[in-house]
Amino acid sequence: MGVQLTENAAKHVSTYLEGRGKGLGIRLAVTTTGCSGLTYVMEPVDEPQAEDEVFSSQGVDVYIDPKSLIYVDGTEMDYVKKGLNEGFEFNNPNVQGECGCGESFTV
Repeated sequence: MGVQLTENAAKHVSTYLEGRGKGLGIRLAVTTTGCSGLTYVMEPVDEPQAEDEVFSSQGVDVYIDPKSLIYVDGTEMDYVKKGLNEGFEFNNPNVQGECGCGESFTV
């Protein structure tokens, strides 16, 4: 399944990488933190890791390490603007619960 980006998310990532002047794509990872235990981490990818899985969506390559993939497989990433706030939202079918502030999740 992998990870899919909406058109808005892909445009935002592409614009970011172009402005940065380099980057093969983005890395999506999951780390332990927050009230519920897990959180998403994204960063640009200049050098892929040997163990990375790569998923192409809307012209953007998304790199995911095997440990994170079990938590994000099937996720759709969107980039939304709500009033003065904007950012990525994750529609992750693996999530069982989220903390009240929305910063972390459990599977």
